[in-house]
Amino acid sequence: MKKKYLIVIADYYKDISKGLLSSALNLIPKSNIIKIITVPGVFEIPVTISKNIKKYDAFLALGCVIKGQTPHFDFISQATTNAIMYISVNNKKPVGNGVITCLNMKQAKARKRKGAEAAKAVISILSQK
Repeated sequence: MKKKYLIVIADYYKDISKGLLSSALNLIPKSNIIKIITVPGVFEIPVTISKNIKKYDAFLALGCVIKGQTPHFDFISQATTNAIMYISVNNKKPVGNGVITCLNMKQAKARKRKGAEAAKAVISILSQK
């Protein structure tokens, strides 16, 4: 059965985001409908999913947060993760969390394929009876 996916991707780190998106798209069967919305940063992902929650069967949240010199990393990472889980549970729709949180760019580059893991999780939930 054809499903409608919305992928919301933060492109603050464009190279990392491209890798996350590419790996996710490789797993989603091509027979599905896929829309991609780009947002500036991961903090904007949950509200974008919320605005579109009734239009799609499944969602992927993709992006990257890299730790800097301030606690901003902790606040953004935790708030985004909590919001994604809240949206998924309250709307009973799968939201694959492909937002990677890294201490440096080297770690982020090594995790560019994590979008596929988020896609795999969503596909698994969609197939539940």
